[in-house]
Amino acid sequence: MKTEHVGEATFETWTPEEVFEACHKGQIVVIDVRTPQEYMFEHIEGAMLMPLPFFKPEMLPGQTDKKIVLHCGSGVRSEKMARLAMERGLDRIAHMEGGFGAWKAAKLPYIGTNMATGAPQKVEG
Repeated sequence: MKTEHVGEATFETWTPEEVFEACHKGQIVVIDVRTPQEYMFEHIEGAMLMPLPFFKPEMLPGQTDKKIVLHCGSGVRSEKMARLAMERGLDRIAHMEGGFGAWKAAKLPYIGTNMATGAPQKVEG
């Protein structure tokens, strides 16, 4: 994990593997900032959706029990939204480096779409 201090805030950049491990330990909340269409097609199991056009940092859950890690397709949108959250007063926020593309490249499991039925299915990376 990379850490950057921005004023009084701490900005963290996590690898997909770190996100996967922390997610399975119940240590983080993963928030997907991609479009609803991208999310419906494939997403990290358990990730919440807060699309970029509707992103409101003040609506994010508190971080007393679990850290928040944002992610998108490539890491660009999630970094932008994490920095916006810091500007709006969050003092600790993180994003996943490389986004969902890096998650898939690391061969981590996710929820995809069965193209024959249109139903969601677990994909084992």
